[in-house]
This record gives sequence, C-alpha cells and structure tokens, in this order.
Amino acid sequence: MEVVISLAIGVLTAAGVWLVLRPRTFQVLMGLSMLSYAVNLFIFSVGSLAIDREPIVKAGLQPNLVDYTDPLPQSLVLTAIVIGFATTALFLVVLLALRGLTGSDHVDGQEERP
Repeated sequence: MEVVISLAIGVLTAAGVWLVLRPRTFQVLMGLSMLSYAVNLFIFSVGSLAIDREPIVKAGLQPNLVDYTDPLPQSLVLTAIVIGFATTALFLVVLLALRGLTGSDHVDGQEERP
C-alpha cells in the first residue's frame, strides 16, 4: 500500500511540475491542481495507511496510543480539498477573463512565432 501511495505522489508531483513549466495558462492551472493533490495525498498518508481498520480507534478496545490513529491529517486534507476547489474555480474565472481580453492563453500574452 505504501508503494502505491508513494508512486501516486511521485507521478502527480512530476506531472504537476511538468505542467507548471508549460507556456499555457490552462496547463499551469492543471499543474497546480496536480501538485495540490500530491500534497494532499502526502499529508493523508502521514496519518497512517491501513486497510479494513477503524479510522481512529479499534472497536471494543480501550483507546490508547498504540491503537490510535491521528485524525488531524484527515481533517487537514478535507479542508485543503475545499480550499483547493475554490481556488481552482477562481483561477478558471481569471483564466477565461484573460483569454477573452487578450485572445490568447499564453502565460505572457504573446504567442510564439515559428
């Protein structure tokens, strides 16, 4: 499970960095979204990764530090997802306004000439 999460974080980060370095604003926006998803996955994986286990404490056991999973990373990721959606929506509106005003989605407003 850790290998799959690590690969997912690595692929999202690599694709995000590659897209952020592209000259089009939509690609930059998608790159920032992928980077934020990679960070969210990383924070979520810091809590603990387990399959078929209770999220915080095991049922029927006295809660102690050995059987306890910290819920703070989960709450941080949920908050980050909500803020990420709002930020992405704001960037999309700004992107569409810039494209309407300049007629191009190039990051510096000028198309490359061959």
